[in-house]
Amino acid sequence: METATLVTFIAYLVGMLTLGIIAYRLTNNLSDYVLGGRSLGPGVAALSAGASDMSSWLLLGMPGAAYATGMNSIWICIGLTIGAYLNWQFVARRLRSYTEVAQDSITVPDFLENRFRDKSKALRSISALVILIFFTFYTSSGLVGGALLFQESFGMTYNAALIIGALVIISYTFLGGFLAVSWTDFIQGILMFLALVIVPIVAIQKLGGWSETVSTVAEMDSAYVNVYEGMGFIAIVSLLAWGLGYFGQPHIITRFMAIRSVKDVPVARLIGMTWMVVGLFGAIFVGFAGIAYFANDPLIVGDVDNSEKVFMLFTDVLFNPWVSGFLLAAILSAIMSTIDSQLLVSSSALAEDFYKAILRKDASDKELVWIGRFGVLLIAVIAVLLALPSNPDNENATSILDLVSYAWGGFGAAFGPVIILSLFWKRMTRNGALVGIILGALTVIIWKQLEGGIFGIFDLYEIVPGFVLGWLGILLVSVLDKEPTEEISEEFDRAEELSKQ
Repeated sequence: METATLVTFIAYLVGMLTLGIIAYRLTNNLSDYVLGGRSLGPGVAALSAGASDMSSWLLLGMPGAAYATGMNSIWICIGLTIGAYLNWQFVARRLRSYTEVAQDSITVPDFLENRFRDKSKALRSISALVILIFFTFYTSSGLVGGALLFQESFGMTYNAALIIGALVIISYTFLGGFLAVSWTDFIQGILMFLALVIVPIVAIQKLGGWSETVSTVAEMDSAYVNVYEGMGFIAIVSLLAWGLGYFGQPHIITRFMAIRSVKDVPVARLIGMTWMVVGLFGAIFVGFAGIAYFANDPLIVGDVDNSEKVFMLFTDVLFNPWVSGFLLAAILSAIMSTIDSQLLVSSSALAEDFYKAILRKDASDKELVWIGRFGVLLIAVIAVLLALPSNPDNENATSILDLVSYAWGGFGAAFGPVIILSLFWKRMTRNGALVGIILGALTVIIWKQLEGGIFGIFDLYEIVPGFVLGWLGILLVSVLDKEPTEEISEEFDRAEELSKQ
């Protein structure tokens, strides 16, 4: 690697650690550590939500899919865009107001317990358990992605790359908590945005413009420019259904809880959706342009795992070493911005939802902050151990993609219906919420083990049946259950009124 590229890359890492140290000095209690004291402005909230959402797949996986299969990869972008917009439009304001009214809830399990006055701790415990299980594996897959980037860029061994990447991410999350994560995600979101604007524009210009690029790709294989190529009904529905996952992702919706005011939501929504649409379609154009650009020196066409190198190849052939270092930092940003959020949500579940709620109800703020910090370490260590290769060749890229899809579906089905209905349906009950979480999660787990079936029904993305059955379970049990107390109903009305201010 060029010295200039290495210097740029290292400067970026030092900057992220510096932000962690600054945030450490501003973190005084668990609310600061977990939600930043509900002080995020609309820009930081929007970009940190987007950056923590997208992960490395936006700069590696999505361009790779577009390179391998062409424009039919656009369906997942459409689904994600619709889901994210609906999340900002309907969930953000109501969740921000309701978590404040419901005894200043600072985690998703905390909110559900307070919302339904669950003195049994069942809602909190089951929710926290789902978060810890899914996020430990989710984080592990991200650490593997970071290790592969370090390995590919610096010629390091896989294990060394894994440890170095993990140490950087763990350090600033451990120190600064939510503020460090949100500030770094803000910067990382800007880096990702610029990278996904610059790379496709330069690549397409090199190819002679957009029309020339499309013509070249079409001449190679007309299937590349057909959005319906190889896409049956179940395949299209499965890709569009990724959008359902947004309503239940704890590391994303906590940004809604932390935003400064409900009045900031419209501006945050505009910033967040602009960032997302440009980023998603920029990623597709990177892969699409790669088909034409690397036509005479192709990657392994049809193999998505190897095709994921297309963004990194462009950084090498199109830019000088200084810019290349910046673009590699953008890839690392995508990875780091998701892992740090996952670690933080997991540690908050451990500190707030297990330690304080079950073990030490009178724990001090300082004690809880340190439990949260050590929770980050514990979860990260387990994730690193899971990320260690089971074979010397590290042939685990497919399992990474599957794991991300599985975790996304699990969270979406387990929490999505519960979050939506708890915010908008006054008649919902605690037992309905419990059934919804359990039924949604179990459906995803069981459905994932099945394949084919009549008309290939079990090839449908597991989030669809999980979301539907979770939703129906909540409705049925809540209607059969006794009505919520007057206290719960009045609080619902106060939250609704506050969300309109």
